[in-house]
Amino acid sequence: MSTEAELAIQSGRSVHARALLDVAIVGAGVGGLATAYLLGRAGHRVTVYDGATELATIGAGIQVSPNVTKLMIRWGLGDKLKELGVVPTSLSLRRYATGEVIGWKNWGDSMEKEHGAPYYVIHRGDLHSILLEHAKPYMRLRLNSMVVAVNPDLPSLTLQTGEVVRVHLIVGADGIHSRVRTAVFGSAKGPTLTGDASYRALVPTSLMMNDPDLRSLLDGGSNIWMGPGRHLVTYPIRGKKLFNVVTAHPSSSQDKNSKSVDPDAFRKDFAGFEPRVQKLLSLISFTTLWPLMDCQPLDRWVHDAGKVCLLGDACHAMLPYRAQGAAMAIEDAAVLGNLLSRITHRDQLPSLLSAYQAIRHPRATNAQAESRMNQRTFHLPDGPEQKARDENMRQAKEAAQKEAKGEIVQDNHVGNANLWADKERNAQTFGHDVDEEVDRWWSKHAHELIYIRSKM
Repeated sequence: MSTEAELAIQSGRSVHARALLDVAIVGAGVGGLATAYLLGRAGHRVTVYDGATELATIGAGIQVSPNVTKLMIRWGLGDKLKELGVVPTSLSLRRYATGEVIGWKNWGDSMEKEHGAPYYVIHRGDLHSILLEHAKPYMRLRLNSMVVAVNPDLPSLTLQTGEVVRVHLIVGADGIHSRVRTAVFGSAKGPTLTGDASYRALVPTSLMMNDPDLRSLLDGGSNIWMGPGRHLVTYPIRGKKLFNVVTAHPSSSQDKNSKSVDPDAFRKDFAGFEPRVQKLLSLISFTTLWPLMDCQPLDRWVHDAGKVCLLGDACHAMLPYRAQGAAMAIEDAAVLGNLLSRITHRDQLPSLLSAYQAIRHPRATNAQAESRMNQRTFHLPDGPEQKARDENMRQAKEAAQKEAKGEIVQDNHVGNANLWADKERNAQTFGHDVDEEVDRWWSKHAHELIYIRSKM
């Protein structure tokens, strides 16, 4: 093995891979496109397969936290993110029936100061468009290409047309109903209904401006109304021209697919919420209902043959109560892209996929757990436990208000019911840098890859 190649492995500084792979990515969502962008930019030959006939702009708002924005800025996507995103000024956790602010946290510039990058809220379609625009030069996109079978040993994909595609690597980024996961790991590993469903809707802020009550919600902050068994979240997107409304509430439906529903059903399910919420819901003319599902942590994301891996919701679907679902998919892409930009021989692929799983599995599993934790916290029934939660949140709110005025507060509020007030959890979630995590892995294990290469 040449000294030059050995140094390349040890340093891991090369942006362009020395051994090029034919990669099939199944799924053209946020995670799949981020992966395509990074692997294609590293020189790999990337084709993205998706069963849709076109990539439509769907969905509503989505939160993009500093652990992700720092990556996207690093990739050169920061200007578009700044153009299309909105920086929320604050987070307010409210009592459902009165609107009283129970928990509060200053966001705005403080998020960037504390965690090294901005916190944005953005339309999911805009985030998808940013990634698609930047991935296009580095990938081939094949729509109307449903994958019906996977051979993980070759590896190969079989499309619904009967076409068989042979590649070096298959990435299953095909979402919560992943066909790759089912084909490789079995149907028992699939998602389960959680008993909650979510309404999602958008309201033009122009309709809210003439009402003093609703205008008070247009200060640029994010709001969460917490109630028995349900909660409602709002924030502005698209230059503050649209107001995003998303909820969670109990559902006995066994339907695992989203669908449009009568907004009156939305209004009925949240009839007990404060008057401003009622006025807001009266402005909704169209809404969709999404079943909320998650998966128990999978034992493995990589097939034993070392040629197929899962990514995003395909391997760690989670509830939206910590706003980290898309963030974890993008972090997955960052780690996989970083590792495979350093490959110098194809026989290193199984080891690098194993590293991908080892790096990502604990963090994604923790995000799943925190999302489930917030489900319980937000949905407590009225009573002693709810009152204790509210008092706990109020203590952190008072401290946060002092900090916003420039006062120094020593308490980190570890374990606070408001996860966004817990400074240690925030540092772990929002301050995390997956590129640094890959660098740490590389410094410990690069010699193992050199050994693999030297035996060729």
